[in-house]
Amino acid sequence: MQFNFAQLVAHAAKTRPLGAGTIVGSGTIANEDTSKGASCFAEQRVVETLRDGKPSTPFMSFGDVVRIEMLDAAGNSIFGAIEQRIEQAAKP
Repeated sequence: MQFNFAQLVAHAAKTRPLGAGTIVGSGTIANEDTSKGASCFAEQRVVETLRDGKPSTPFMSFGDVVRIEMLDAAGNSIFGAIEQRIEQAAKP
């Protein structure tokens, strides 16, 4: 099933509280200039495979840190950085 962005937000709001400041992501956006980076590991690994014949970026492991931040044209952080460490879930 596909949603446009407004439908995605409306559906999310029906199934959970979305407070002020909630960030809703809708998927990755490819960068035209691959030298400026990639928005997901799969995209980065495809670029490396096309360029080098094999991927060199490893998959994530426990202990790795994910940092997401969006900057405006002047380089200012728009909503502040979100930083999380990959941890193994506790066993029940």
